Amino acid sequence: QVQLVESGGGLVQAGGSLRLSCAASGRTFSSYALGWFRQAPGKEREFVARISWSGVSTDYADSVKGRFTISRDKAENTVYLQMNSLKLEDTAVYYCAATTRWSATPNAYGYWGQGTQVTVSS
Repeated sequence: QVQLVESGGGLVQAGGSLRLSCAASGRTFSSYALGWFRQAPGKEREFVARISWSGVSTDYADSVKGRFTISRDKAENTVYLQMNSLKLEDTAVYYCAATTRWSATPNAYGYWGQGTQVTVSS
């Protein structure tokens, strides 16, 4: 079993930056990749970024490409999401998740964190 705990969310003005962290514990060796998803009120949960646990592969949603960067520190079992040039539409609850296969689909991820709120103001 894998436990995931997100942190780093908060209130930030448009154009600003935040760095989210996802600390993993438990049987992390059973996971192939970690992903970040977000969900705004009244909207479906959407893919944001993913990274293989090895760090070799990364992928981003078109809406965040060039602004967000996913990275990992394998020794610390931590995945990060650096968010720059934040926009109002980035406001959402952000979730960290783990999967045993390379996928950007939420239902492919078996383990989820509790989520952290990111609010971007004008």
